[in-house]
Amino acid sequence: MADLPLLHGPALPPATGRPPRQVVLLLHGVGADGNDLIGLAPFFQQVLPEAAFFSPNAPEPYDMAPFGHQWFSIRDFGPAARLKGAVAAAPILNHYIDHLLAIFGLAEENMALIGFSQGTMMSLYVGLRRARPLAGIVGYSGMLVGPDLLASEIRSRPPVLLVHGDADGILPVESLPQAEKALRANNVPVETHIRPGLAHGIDEEGIRLGQEFLKARFG
Repeated sequence: MADLPLLHGPALPPATGRPPRQVVLLLHGVGADGNDLIGLAPFFQQVLPEAAFFSPNAPEPYDMAPFGHQWFSIRDFGPAARLKGAVAAAPILNHYIDHLLAIFGLAEENMALIGFSQGTMMSLYVGLRRARPLAGIVGYSGMLVGPDLLASEIRSRPPVLLVHGDADGILPVESLPQAEKALRANNVPVETHIRPGLAHGIDEEGIRLGQEFLKARFG
C-alpha cells in the first residue's frame, strides 16, 4: 500500500474532545473538494458526538476546470468509463479507510461513509466490496456503478440510505430506483427517499434522514 497516495482534507474532531469511537468519511462530488462536504459534519456531529469526520480531497485534479478534484474523469460518462474510473480509484479510497481505522484502532463497524454525487458512486462501489461490513453508507444524489457485476463482486452488505431530488438535472432521479433494485437483488438493506423539487444537492430533510440513519446504525 506504500505506493498509493494518502488522501487528505479538512476534518472535524469529536464533540466530546476524546478519541473517536466512530469515524465518518465524507466523499465529495466531481469538481469540488473536501471543503464542500465538511460543512455537513457539524449537523451529523449533533447526533454522533463521539465521531470524527474526515472529508478528503479526491485523488485527481478536476480535468474540466482549473480547480477542484475528481475521483475519476467524467469526460466520458458512459457505463464502461464510470466502471473503469471507480475501479482505478477504489484502491486509493480503501487505503485511506484502512489508514483511518488503523490510527484510531477501530473496525469497519465503527465507520460510515457519506457520499454526494460521484462520492456516492465511490462509497457504494468500495463499501460493498470490502470484506467486513461498514456501519452504513449514506448516498446523496448518486448512482450505482457496475450494477451487473455486484452479484459476483459483493463481499459485504452494509445498510444503505439513498436520497435523491426529483428535479436533479445532473444525475437523474431514475438513478435511485435503479440502484435500489440492484441492491435489493443482492440482499443489501436499503432505504430510499425521493425529495420533491430538489435539484442536484442536499436539503434539510436529507440531512435529517441521514442523521437518523447513522444514529441508528451506530446504536
